[in-house]
Amino acid sequence: MYDVRRKESPLTTADAGPTTPTAPVPTQSTYQNRVADYWNAEENPVNLDLGQIDDLYHHHYGIGGADESVLDDPDPVRRRERLTAELHRLEHAQAELLASHLGQLTPADRVFDAGCGRGGGSVVANLRYGCRADGVTISAKQAEFANAQARKRGIDDKVRYHHRNMLDTGFPTGEFAASWNNESTMYVELDLLFAEHSRLLRRGGRYVVITGCYNDTYGRASREVSLINAHYICDIHPRSEYFRAMARNRLVPVHVQDLTEDTIPYWALRKQADHLVTGIEDTFLDAYRNGSFQYLLIAADRV
Repeated sequence: MYDVRRKESPLTTADAGPTTPTAPVPTQSTYQNRVADYWNAEENPVNLDLGQIDDLYHHHYGIGGADESVLDDPDPVRRRERLTAELHRLEHAQAELLASHLGQLTPADRVFDAGCGRGGGSVVANLRYGCRADGVTISAKQAEFANAQARKRGIDDKVRYHHRNMLDTGFPTGEFAASWNNESTMYVELDLLFAEHSRLLRRGGRYVVITGCYNDTYGRASREVSLINAHYICDIHPRSEYFRAMARNRLVPVHVQDLTEDTIPYWALRKQADHLVTGIEDTFLDAYRNGSFQYLLIAADRV
């Protein structure tokens, strides 16, 4: 399903920039074209409305205790605004948690955001550390949007987004001090992904992933996991495969954190947001609560 080594094609305009390496955008498989088409067409309010609050557009879920008082606001317009802002606060807390595990970075360091979506994670890393960031997405539309946001912020000299395949980026070997995937590993084979991260990271560099994975102790993927796969056109991996694939690719876990209980408040609150629901909320809640699905953070060092 996830063939990656492809014939080369020229750079897209989303790669423009004076110091951007002149690597090709790989041709995509039929599956990858489907994923790209999905994200090129995606205009979901749960991504766009939340990002409009502070121009930080995240494509992931949230963690932490939710302020449920937003649901009690009698004014429907204000209730909607407060609910949207609270969900964004929770998703931003998730992005900050990931960034906090990237290691001791400096403004001279370069980091890699694999499957960057509309770019919020790269901005968070830049704001926290002052580092250079390169985000990669299979969606040309997302790359263009994210680059426009970087220009708007005046950080496009340090933060750039590229329409490329995160399994075969063309970036220089050993160039990056840190790299991550935030809820994007379910679209690729883990061995191919971790091989590319291992290649890109310098020795001692830090890789971080936050992901949903199915719980091997539960057995095979549950009905809920299968429904999530169908909803997002993805293939959720078992928990154990993350650690096996990391070991095969010189990535040694130094921190593992189960965020399952921490993400349930986000989903419970989102279920109440009529203007943001996508129909998958109950499935996530059921999967987390019955133990078949977990939300993990793994930080690993490249040895």
